Amino acid sequence: MKRIISLASASIICASCATVKTVNPKENQVDIAHRGQKSYCKSIPRVYSGTSYSFCLMNSEPSQTVNTGSTLNHVPLEAIDAVFSVAADTIVLPYTVMTQAKHGNIKVN
Repeated sequence: MKRIISLASASIICASCATVKTVNPKENQVDIAHRGQKSYCKSIPRVYSGTSYSFCLMNSEPSQTVNTGSTLNHVPLEAIDAVFSVAADTIVLPYTVMTQAKHGNIKVN
């Protein structure tokens, strides 16, 4: 049973790359750009940072070109990643609460 839970947890964490990018960012900064366009977000909280990262990807400057390549049944891949990020963010919640209190928000470049 422990093995199944460990494998399920590892699968969730690996599937939610936004959480992996934001749990322990280098120099307290992350780059958020979607299709070459910068995000409007200036910072994201460490608590549920992967979910925030995914939403910041969707909240970026409008693209100058029409591109529908990053969707799955007309759902943006960032929205799908956000669902997995919620699960992964919940798993790392004790760590992110502690680092939020110690270091504050993550800066967005």
